[in-house]
Amino acid sequence: MKKNDLEFLRNNLPEAPNVMAKDIFVNTAVLVPLICIDGEMHFLFQKRAESIRQGSEICFPGGLFEPKSDKNYEDTAIRETIEELGIDRNHIEMVGRLDTLVSVLGATVDPFLSVIQTQALFSLKINPKEVAEVFTLPVSVFCEDNLETYSVRLIAQSSYTNKKGQEVTLLPGEDLGLPEIYHKNWGGMHHRVLVYKTEQGILWGITAEIIHDMVSKIKT
Repeated sequence: MKKNDLEFLRNNLPEAPNVMAKDIFVNTAVLVPLICIDGEMHFLFQKRAESIRQGSEICFPGGLFEPKSDKNYEDTAIRETIEELGIDRNHIEMVGRLDTLVSVLGATVDPFLSVIQTQALFSLKINPKEVAEVFTLPVSVFCEDNLETYSVRLIAQSSYTNKKGQEVTLLPGEDLGLPEIYHKNWGGMHHRVLVYKTEQGILWGITAEIIHDMVSKIKT
């Protein structure tokens, strides 16, 4: 690397920090919809259809980034919301972008805060293949002390046994000359799992993290 290369690198550094190697993750985006009901701001939630992945869980509308149809992650959040809830694009006012969440399971989630016009509630065209029901909860519910914190234990598997009983090596730590700790599975760190208990059911995981982050910004 020469001095000229350093100047080239300096001029091409990102203006703001981003997620390193984002392209190796499963990249998703969600809309965090706020709606005013009787003078109070509510979150608009959906319960996923039972037949799909993570069925019956409560979440915000959103899904996978599609490079062929989405210019950016905001496009993803809006497109998925329209597909799932049938909200008219003209009823969605974008407020801004929240922080990117990196899941320990290899996905990124880019949340976008929005305001939905109240009349949109009366013209929803819910996609029953993806959404079982839609409801709202006041933001103030999540400002109270109803947040519970749990954890899961994370193990990095350098190898595993498949369904046929065969040993599958992913990282040959010994052959590569890595320290002995990496020759077998390692880790064991605890990762927090946030849980909100509400009258509509349990909100947890990524959805709870996004809510917690937004509420924290309101308090500061």
